Amino acid sequence: MTVDNRLRQWLADNDIDEVEAIVPDMAGVARGKFIPARKFAEQGGMKLPSSLFIQTVTGEYAEEEVIGGIDEDLHAEPDLNTLRRVPWAKEPTACVLHDCFFRDGSPVDVSPRQILRNVLELFANDGIEPIVAPEIEFYLVKRNTDPDYPLEPPVGRSGRQESVRQPFSMDAIDEFEPLVDDIYDYCEEQQLMVDNLVHEAGTAQLEINFEHGQALELADQVFVLKRTVRETAMRHQVYATFMAKPMANEPGSSMHWHVSLQGKDGQNVFVTRDDEDSPAFLAFVGGLQRYLPEFYILCAPYVNSYRRITRHMAAPINLQWGYDNRTVGLRVPHAGPANRRIENRLAGADSNPYLAIAATLAAGYLGMQESLRPSEPATGNAYEMPLVLPRNLDNALATFIGSEAAAKAFGERFVQVYAGIKAAEFERYFEVISPWEREHLLLSV
Repeated sequence: MTVDNRLRQWLADNDIDEVEAIVPDMAGVARGKFIPARKFAEQGGMKLPSSLFIQTVTGEYAEEEVIGGIDEDLHAEPDLNTLRRVPWAKEPTACVLHDCFFRDGSPVDVSPRQILRNVLELFANDGIEPIVAPEIEFYLVKRNTDPDYPLEPPVGRSGRQESVRQPFSMDAIDEFEPLVDDIYDYCEEQQLMVDNLVHEAGTAQLEINFEHGQALELADQVFVLKRTVRETAMRHQVYATFMAKPMANEPGSSMHWHVSLQGKDGQNVFVTRDDEDSPAFLAFVGGLQRYLPEFYILCAPYVNSYRRITRHMAAPINLQWGYDNRTVGLRVPHAGPANRRIENRLAGADSNPYLAIAATLAAGYLGMQESLRPSEPATGNAYEMPLVLPRNLDNALATFIGSEAAAKAFGERFVQVYAGIKAAEFERYFEVISPWEREHLLLSV
């Protein structure tokens, strides 16, 4: 059966009236079109302007030359592996993610989805497949229609706000049982590989863990999950936010990635036959330590992202690694040889999942190519060690722009475009006068 026939058959079998044709942009925002199902089946894709990939999170455009020099039409083709029903839609609706191509048929080289594909191809050329499992945190907050006011925890079933931290509390999750039940139902209907949900350290902060699988598939699922959680929360009259640090004096929200590598024989590349750490594993960790600081803006993409990196607030502040040590940035969970893996704990929940895992894998790959050696594993509290990660977007941006490794791993054009977007966002942020400035400077200086 051809792709077109498969698509028509699926839409007919599911009585679909409308299709959400989606392209994930640089921020991980869903861009695209609503298209009647019959028309979508006939045309098998859509046209979108190339400027989509230089749009900032504020809705403006980077001061960079548009991809290809002109704002030309791109052809977006559906990836039928991502085709799924939209469970909350009033009318029978499907959504499907798309890949974008230039007129000559070449893929758009700066598309986040394509960036991840390119990194995965490096491993495939060596007969290796990354296996990943993401964990993503988010806060539930009261509806907030005025950005000048701080966010607050929502009111639960008891009629009260959560006022103290309740990590792993079942009763705290039960406060939002109807919302959580809908999240699970929507995830199941969309065939998202959700493993479990827990209450995290912050007030009304939850975490969803995924089962392990292929990197592109799991990045797609994190992308879909964010939309799902936000939509579910609004249907229950609260907000769900994936901001890295939405509330002062509360822990930030992360996007952890567990990574292992599988060889052609199906064995875990990270262990030897004697069940010891393999040279490839140590080199991968060495690559993370060496190159993640240069790629860090892909894991912390906004000014708010750097508020999360705070000592003793359940977020890593450096690139130490260690065995079953939750204070380090690079943790090796206790597991049997088949499940030996490294957990990158640096990325914030606000990061684009395609770019966060691409940065992780690219750094590790370069480490293996260069046979890098990691530091000695940390055995103590890494929060007591020096803070070495960039402290603000400006520093991270400058490091990224100057990184030869970033240009090598992701392409010079991607570095140029992404840096242009981040610079434009930073300039817009810098125009805003904060409450702190009005509070402490207005009548004092």
